[in-house]
Amino acid sequence: MNGFPVGLAAAGLVIAIVLSAFFSGTETALMSLNRYRLRHLAQKGHPAARLTERLLARPDRLIGVILLGNTLAAVAAASIVTVMTLALAGEQWLWLTSLGLTLVLLLLSEVGPKTYGALNAERVALPAAYLYRPLLWITYPLVWLINTVTNALLRLVGVSAARVASHSLSADELRTVVAEAGALIPLKHQQMLVSILDLEHISVEEIMVPRSEVAGIDLNDDWEQVLALLRDVQHTRLPVFEGDLDHIVGVLHTKRVARELARGTLDRTSLEKIARQREPYYVPEGTTLNQQLVAFQEMRRRHAYVVDEYGDVQGLVTIEDILEEIVGEFTTLPHGLRHEVRAEDDGSYVIAGSTTLRTLNRALGWSLPTTGPKTLNGLILEYLETIPEPGTALKLDGHPVEVLQIADNAVKTLRIWPKVSGPKLT
Repeated sequence: MNGFPVGLAAAGLVIAIVLSAFFSGTETALMSLNRYRLRHLAQKGHPAARLTERLLARPDRLIGVILLGNTLAAVAAASIVTVMTLALAGEQWLWLTSLGLTLVLLLLSEVGPKTYGALNAERVALPAAYLYRPLLWITYPLVWLINTVTNALLRLVGVSAARVASHSLSADELRTVVAEAGALIPLKHQQMLVSILDLEHISVEEIMVPRSEVAGIDLNDDWEQVLALLRDVQHTRLPVFEGDLDHIVGVLHTKRVARELARGTLDRTSLEKIARQREPYYVPEGTTLNQQLVAFQEMRRRHAYVVDEYGDVQGLVTIEDILEEIVGEFTTLPHGLRHEVRAEDDGSYVIAGSTTLRTLNRALGWSLPTTGPKTLNGLILEYLETIPEPGTALKLDGHPVEVLQIADNAVKTLRIWPKVSGPKLT
């Protein structure tokens, strides 16, 4: 066989190996693409991204043409090596050339290209889409036949190729994506995105202003006290009630009475009349923040009164409170904390017992448990299972605590230090 075309056979072998490497590398690159970045590029009008997205919409067809091409290339390479061996060396050398071809295909057509494709998915996959589109059209009848038989076999085990796997992200998966964004998204923005996802797990009860701290006008109070409150109040909306917050007659917008108050023409009757023009808005204490935010938007309200299962008012939640859960506090300390927390020179804090745990954790970066009681007073009473005496010392979640003042069967003020090593409250 001296006339054997060695050069032509060698060229054919190289072409077969290159084609096999192309199919292997592009297959890995296409399947490794970031689908969300691909969709983003497609929506921006990137032609290769649009074409790639259409190809990936039916992965069974794409994989069919890739495997068909790769198989044909591998078979062609094996056939050429066999013919060359028989022509030039003899049958006894087939095992060696077959072993050599296997190593070459493994290194140059599988491991190398697939590794490169995985590490450079976008760079490899997008240009390859221009080649796969016509290949798919040319080989469509054969690919269709292969896919039909394959899909029929898959249906026997309960798998349908028509149901393309969903690439939607759950809330927890989206948290992971945000956390792994690194420098691509500023840390503050990452925190805001995660906070938005957390709204569905937080109830209005956890962020509300407690009932004892809700400022309002009692129609049964002395008129001079009411006028003094209206002159000094810092809130724009006040509940007007008879006796207590469980009997709210309406919500007063201070701007509506400012002029009459300045003229000295405001009286109890006109005040009640103005207040009754705006009915109070009540929400259950278990309402999640995302639900409440939507409700505020739909009802064009800015605040609501939180009630328990018996209909008793437990506190007040505002749209600003919900927004602060997303963007952080608008001030160094929350409005409900500025007068309740005092930093001491020794590193401790003197804090009002009515301070909510969630607000305190956010403001000071602590991690006091919030699954049970909502205030420091409630946490201490639950832990001790009794009303403590002034001077009582304990440790809450690693924080040394000293009770300073007791009033009305509750912890009025306490001193608490930053966390130290030690037993934790569970």
